Amino acid sequence: MKDIVILGIESSCDETSAAVVVNGRKVLSNIINSQINIHTTYGGVVPEIASRCHIEVINQVVKEAIKQAELKLEDIDVISCTYGPGLVGALLVGVSYAKGLSYALNKPLVGVNHIAGHIAANYITYPDLEPPFLCLIISGGHTHLVKITDYTNFEILGRTKDDAIGESYDKVARVIGLGYPGGPKIDKLAYEGIANIELPKAKVEGLNFSFSGIKTAVMNLYHKNPEIDKANLCASFEKVTTDMLLDKVIKAVEETKIEKIVLAGGVSANTYIRKQFQELGNKGNVKIYYPELKLCTDNAAMIAAAAYYDYREGQISKLNLNAVPNLKLGG
Repeated sequence: MKDIVILGIESSCDETSAAVVVNGRKVLSNIINSQINIHTTYGGVVPEIASRCHIEVINQVVKEAIKQAELKLEDIDVISCTYGPGLVGALLVGVSYAKGLSYALNKPLVGVNHIAGHIAANYITYPDLEPPFLCLIISGGHTHLVKITDYTNFEILGRTKDDAIGESYDKVARVIGLGYPGGPKIDKLAYEGIANIELPKAKVEGLNFSFSGIKTAVMNLYHKNPEIDKANLCASFEKVTTDMLLDKVIKAVEETKIEKIVLAGGVSANTYIRKQFQELGNKGNVKIYYPELKLCTDNAAMIAAAAYYDYREGQISKLNLNAVPNLKLGG
């Protein structure tokens, strides 16, 4: 069977990335141009600036990905890109570039759901990983608990009712003076503290989540007592949010009888969350998977990996593909 070489393009937020991946698992290149240093000045991502930065670098990023893969553009079989969810202006840069390449090279175009890309990052880290499994997607914009029955079939078991977990980390970090990006800063400071501060744990129906309450509680606590030990506050916040994740995943395992748990998304890089889930796996009931750190953040290799399975199922996009900022998984 002929190898399928896919060029992936990712521009949903503040990383411009291009990658070349073979058969959804073998990465030949994965170039990421991050805008974090630019947006740190503003305390978060500024959509207009993000779009402009994508325009400035995308051509060079794609060229570098092709160069590192030691291929020519003509060697690419499929062009893929993220078309949602994300910032509409940022998405349009990647979608427009991918459509132009697809037309110029007369190669198939595959639009990829960004969340499906995060799931597919694990196929790169674990070449033997196959569905079915449960996936906990935790990032700045998403908190989903998904049943993966096959490579392109996703059943949402639960999702956040309000803030995504990464969003709550960023907001807490900003209020207590840690800055942006909040997740890594909270993770680092939490290791210096003790989880000795009582915080509310949301009770949400089914397998859904809620992080707005604990976020507000932490922020109010800090406003009332700015001298509070920030390390202890971060450790307590991290522990309770992680416990909320674990509770729902354990419940999902009991309900579905699926014992493979896959983590995905930027927050899956959190060291405390990884440690707690690994301890769950060490008990012997479930097996835990999480992508290597460089694949937790937004990157094009995961987009190309997801595109391989869409392409294999005949899911080819037309050249009128547009950005869909609020795209749902399976949508």
